Amino acid sequence: MTRHGGRLLVECLAALGATRAFGVPGESYLAVLDALHDTPGAPDYVLCRQEGGAAFMAAAHGKLTGQPGLCMVTRGPGATNASIGVHTAMQDSSPMILLVGQIATDTRDREAFQEVDYRAVFGTMAKWVTEIDQVERIPEILSRAWLTATTGRPGPVVIALPEDMLMQETATPPISGLPRVLPPAPAPGAVDEAMEILQGAEKPLIMFGGSNWDDEARGALRRFAEASDIPVLASFRYQDQFDSASPVFAGDAGVGMPATTKALIRDADTILALGIRFGENMTDGYSLLEVPEPRQKVIHVHVSDREIGKVYAPTLGVHAAPEEFARALTGPVTGPWAAWRETARADYLGFIDRAPAQPGPVDMVAVCAWLRERLAGETILTNGAGNFTVWPTRFFRFGPGMRLLAPQSGAMGYGIPAAIAAKLERPEATVICVAGDGDCQMTGQELATARQAGAAVIVLVVNNGTYGTIRAHQEREFPARVSGTEIVNPDFAAWARACGRSRRARGADRGFRRSLQTCGGLADGGAARTGSLEGGTDPIPHAEPDPGGGAGLTVRPRRLARALSGSSRQNCQPAKVRGPFPVACRALRHHPGRGAPASLGNTRNGAPRPPSAFRLQWLKGVATRWRLTLGSWPQGEATWQSDVHPGAAKLRSRSSRGPTCSCLPPRSFCAATTSSSST
Repeated sequence: MTRHGGRLLVECLAALGATRAFGVPGESYLAVLDALHDTPGAPDYVLCRQEGGAAFMAAAHGKLTGQPGLCMVTRGPGATNASIGVHTAMQDSSPMILLVGQIATDTRDREAFQEVDYRAVFGTMAKWVTEIDQVERIPEILSRAWLTATTGRPGPVVIALPEDMLMQETATPPISGLPRVLPPAPAPGAVDEAMEILQGAEKPLIMFGGSNWDDEARGALRRFAEASDIPVLASFRYQDQFDSASPVFAGDAGVGMPATTKALIRDADTILALGIRFGENMTDGYSLLEVPEPRQKVIHVHVSDREIGKVYAPTLGVHAAPEEFARALTGPVTGPWAAWRETARADYLGFIDRAPAQPGPVDMVAVCAWLRERLAGETILTNGAGNFTVWPTRFFRFGPGMRLLAPQSGAMGYGIPAAIAAKLERPEATVICVAGDGDCQMTGQELATARQAGAAVIVLVVNNGTYGTIRAHQEREFPARVSGTEIVNPDFAAWARACGRSRRARGADRGFRRSLQTCGGLADGGAARTGSLEGGTDPIPHAEPDPGGGAGLTVRPRRLARALSGSSRQNCQPAKVRGPFPVACRALRHHPGRGAPASLGNTRNGAPRPPSAFRLQWLKGVATRWRLTLGSWPQGEATWQSDVHPGAAKLRSRSSRGPTCSCLPPRSFCAATTSSSST
C-alpha cells in the first residue's frame, strides 16, 4: 500500500499515541491536513487563531500530561510566531513537537517565499531541530523526536517538513508503536550516601521541581519529609506538586519570594535538590548560593547529567529521575532541626495569611481567599506573566488533584491558551485562568478557539490599566518618568461576549461570588466565561520591618486622594497621627498652576490616579528626614528618598516636629522629604 508523506506522518503520530494537535493551517503542509481528515486514530486538530497561541497550548499540554504537545504551523511567519511557545517549553522542561511546513527542496537557498533556516532560528531554544528530506525517513525521525522530547530533561523538538516531500508517494509502513524507555534509577549506594549527608545537617532543606511527579513519587517524598521533619520548598511555578497542607511545606522559591524564604535557602546548611535547575528566579539572581561552590552542602538529583554542576558544584550529584530517587528513599533521618522546620512553616503561613484587606474597587486578597476556600479536587489554575500573578501564586494553596500551569519563561499570554489545552485534556476539571489586562490581550483571540473547540474555561482579567511589572521597574530606575506603560483597554466583557457568555465583577463581594458560581456551571456550548476585575489591583505585600528600626504608617488611597485635592489638614490626617503627615499631604498636593506631581503619573482621562497606597516612615537616627513610599509592588516598594531639589518651587509648612517640607514642580517631582534647612 502506498500513501503520501502527509498520511504516513499522521499514521506515525497515531501509532505514537498522539491524541491532539494545535495549529493554524498553511499551504505548506496541506498533505498533513488532508491526512487528518480520515486517517484512523488521527489526533484531533484544534484550530487556533494565531501560531503563538497554538504553541502555548502545545507546551501546556506537554507540561500537564508528560507527553509531547503537538503544534502544526506553516513556514516562515507561522514558525516565528510559534517560537514563543518553543522557548517557553524549553524553560519549563515540557515535552513538545513543533511540525513546520517548509518550502520545496528544489527552491532551497534562494531566499524563496517564506524561506527560513530552522536549525539556525530554533537551535538555541530547542533540544533538537531537524528537517525531513526523504519521505521514507518520516517514521525514523518522528520516533526519535518523540523520545528526545520526553527522555532526559524534557523539552521541545522542531521538525521542518518540505511540502514536496509531504506530497511524495511511498510504500514505507508507519511505526508500530513507541519503544518503552525506563527512567534512570539512582546508582547503587547513592541514596545511602545522600542520607548520610542529610543526617549530619543542622538546618536541612528539601527543594524540588519538575512536572513529571506521579502520585506515588509525590507520596514517597511527602512521607520522607514529614517523617524526617525537614522543610520543603517548591521551585518557581511548581508549588502544585506538593500538598500545601503538609506541615513541612514552606512555600515556593520564585519571583517576589519573601525575605523569610530567601533566608531559609541562605541559612540552610544542607540542601537536597530534586529535579530543579537552580535558575535565576529561584536563587534570587544567583545570590542565595555562592557560584560555583556553595557554602551549603548540595545533593543535586536530576534526570539530565547536563544540569548537575551547570551553575553550582554539588557535594553529591546523582544522575537519576527525581521520582525514582524519591521512591528509593529508605527511611527518615533525624536531627536537631524541629524548631527550624516549625519556623519555616510558620513563616509560610504568616506570609499568605497576614495581608490586610486591599483598598480600591477589587480586593484581590478576598478574591483569592474565596477561591481557596471553595476550589478543591480536580482544579487547574493557569496564568501568564505580570504583577498580577503574585495573587494566585501567593494566596492559592494546592492540594491533591490540583495543578498549576504557568510559564517559567515569564511569557505574557500563556494563561488563556494553557487553560484551553487543559480543559480539552481534562474536561471534568475546573479550569481557571488569571490574566492581567496586558497579558490577556497577547492571546485573547484564542477565546474564539475555546468557543469552537468546546473548552469551557473561566478567565479572570485583572484590569488595572498598566503593564504593572515594567511600571514597577520603571518607577524604581527612573522615578517620575512614566513612559510607555499605561494601557487603554477594550471592554473585556464585550470582547468575551463575542466569543460566548461572560460576567463582569467589579468587586470581591457577593456580585463577584455570584459571577464565579455562575461560571462554574459551563455546560451550554462550551463558551469561555470572562470576569473583568477592574481597579487598582497591584499586589501590596505586607510591609517588612524597616532595617533601621523606624516607625511607619500606611495611608490608604482615599486619604491620599484628599491630600491631592487640597483637603484640609484634619481630613487627610489619620486619627491619632501627628507630626509630618500633614506636611506630606501638602507636599503631594497640586502645586499652584502646575498640576499633579508627575511621580503620580498613573493617570486616566487626564486626572491623576493615586497609587494603591503610600507609606510615610521616619528613618531612625535621622531626625530630620522622612521616607515617602508611593505604591507597592511584588519586587518591593517603590521608594523615593532624597533631599529637596535645589531648583524646586517650595511650599512652606511646618510640622509639629519643626522641619520644613518642600514640594518639587510636577515634572521633576521625585521625592517628598522633610528637611531641617530653612526655606
